[in-house]
Amino acid sequence: MAPRAQVSEVSPARRTAFAVLRRVFEDGAYADRAFRSESASLDDRDRALARRLAYGSVQRVRTLDHAIEELGRRPVRKLDPPVRAALRLGAYQLAFLDGVPRYAAVNESVELVRGAGLERAVSFANAVLRRLADGARVLCEALPEHTAKEAALRHSYPDWVAETWWRELGPEEARALMVAQNDEPETAVRLVRGTITGSEDPLIPGAWVVDRVDEQALAEGRIWPQSRGSQLVGHAVGAREGERTLDLCAAPGGKATMLAGEVVAVEVDEARAAQLEKSARRLGASNVRVVHADARELPSELHGFDRALVDAPCSGLGVLDSRPDLRWRAEPLPELQGELLRAAIERVRPGGTVVYSTCTVNAAENEEIVDQAVGEGLVELDASLGDEWPSFRRRSRPELLQTLPHVHGTSGFFVARLTRP
Repeated sequence: MAPRAQVSEVSPARRTAFAVLRRVFEDGAYADRAFRSESASLDDRDRALARRLAYGSVQRVRTLDHAIEELGRRPVRKLDPPVRAALRLGAYQLAFLDGVPRYAAVNESVELVRGAGLERAVSFANAVLRRLADGARVLCEALPEHTAKEAALRHSYPDWVAETWWRELGPEEARALMVAQNDEPETAVRLVRGTITGSEDPLIPGAWVVDRVDEQALAEGRIWPQSRGSQLVGHAVGAREGERTLDLCAAPGGKATMLAGEVVAVEVDEARAAQLEKSARRLGASNVRVVHADARELPSELHGFDRALVDAPCSGLGVLDSRPDLRWRAEPLPELQGELLRAAIERVRPGGTVVYSTCTVNAAENEEIVDQAVGEGLVELDASLGDEWPSFRRRSRPELLQTLPHVHGTSGFFVARLTRP
């Protein structure tokens, strides 16, 4: 990507959001990492606005491109990358944000094009942005959502995601889930020790919803940023003192550091394993031993565990609100998930338990993985999990848990508890 000139007429928040958009769609960067580096010099107010602009524009890009093409009458793919990014940023403000002055969204987006050295495209960008100012909101609000494909365009999702939810949840719930995952996610933490200001979850011990993460408390290991859905998984493991638990996909460590007894936390990525060790020390989780290894090829001495947790890599369809670019990268991983579950079962003693979880809402990565292992006689389903956490039962399968953003207000986690015969 070519160097970008600084534009004094553009606010720091819009300049930062523009840079993030370019890095995501031109360089393939992850939105959260790009935002972290681009926003380092911003104050809290500008950082909050920049995050909303950047994340919202990335999430809504399919709908935004439709509006740009309809009103600008030119295919988005044929635009110069800086022009495309500026139009997307402007269109998001004009179509989806309230309280943003029209002149600011239009003029500053035009200045971003000028600052990128594309003077020849300035008049075009200005004309398209003025058309967007007049019609983008009405156009987007009028988009139909009677079918999965229509809803995918209106709410900006890949067709396959909308079709999956349409099939598994039904049209009404699928639409509600799409809406929920375009909203700002709640900020949740796990209280490790001490006190905190916020709202304590009445059902999940130690889970709090807060206005912001207290950086000092985080540095001192008194809290850990972790969604309520993720914390539910840790509790479902049921680890106790005197037991040995294997966590096969442990980084970044939120669940591993919740577990009692002796914990072996496995992570295949060396850098993430090192970070996991630091996090465990910070949180005072001296019972956690980190092993850098592929969970499917563990050392032979790691066997006979009382419990195991497989929080498997997945498509992430339950965390799309907090990872704005993930919907455009997501893919199901059933083969890997099945291999990881089998690896965990092999390492657990007879009578031991395995918790299988994902942060997705997709039966092919959830129920079907569990049912296959049960069907092969490798494990038995522990139906008591649903009785322990009735508020989070999977509606069609009450022995399983499924948190849903539009129902529970937290990330979408699937949880099953299995017993080795």
